[in-house]
Amino acid sequence: MADERKPPLAGKCIVATRAPEQAGELVRELNARGAEVLLFPMVRFAPPEDWVPLDRALQRLSEFGIVIFLSANAVRYVFERCRHLGVKFGPGQAERPFLAAVGPTTERALIEEGSRADYVGNDRTGESLAKELRARIAKTSVLLPRSDRGNEAISLALCEMDASVTEVIAYRTTLPDNIDDDVVQRIRRGGVDVVMFASPSAVQNFVTIIGGENVARVAKRLHFAAIGPTTAQTLRDANLTVAIEAVEPSAHGLAESIERFYVKQRES
Repeated sequence: MADERKPPLAGKCIVATRAPEQAGELVRELNARGAEVLLFPMVRFAPPEDWVPLDRALQRLSEFGIVIFLSANAVRYVFERCRHLGVKFGPGQAERPFLAAVGPTTERALIEEGSRADYVGNDRTGESLAKELRARIAKTSVLLPRSDRGNEAISLALCEMDASVTEVIAYRTTLPDNIDDDVVQRIRRGGVDVVMFASPSAVQNFVTIIGGENVARVAKRLHFAAIGPTTAQTLRDANLTVAIEAVEPSAHGLAESIERFYVKQRES
């Protein structure tokens, strides 16, 4: 009976590679399920090296028919810059462009900024979002503020739709300032159960920091979890098996999927 009362992830050690400012909800979700969580941020977000391209685009915001946001970070950096420039970007703003969000997390970031999404993508990838909005995007002026390490699939999709695209760097995704060597050694020893990723950049930086040969070796003793299809594909491109993919791209969805994975293992 005692075992039945244990939380579903009791005894499991999960490495969270999200940036510290984004990891709080995920840590709470996993802790509530009994897991030990090691914070091991694999990305750091920074302003663009040059604000001028983004500033110029924001200063002529009313000229765009649609703005596509591919991440909550893009939302935050764009709205922060709008405040700096004195550019109004609210839901009641005259001639406000149509705002598209790649998924619910990005939609929430818009709401937190006092705005709203006019459309939220169904499949949570940039390429799918572009296809879903094909009729609106065709021959329209599109602003695409994004990371310096963003996937190019949406850019190609927009070009195929004959859209006039202004693509600007809203923020940079870089290596973290500090690496916790204790966590590195624990991963290399196979002392963790799951390493979870929320972005392609985190996967790429993880392989760089742990080392390709080490990752291939420890992959035999742990599981990799991805928050969504784009991140999952990046893991596969690195010849790593995706054991767990979130049912929805959120902290709750990822924690729920990890729980289901281990419950199913115990039942099989």
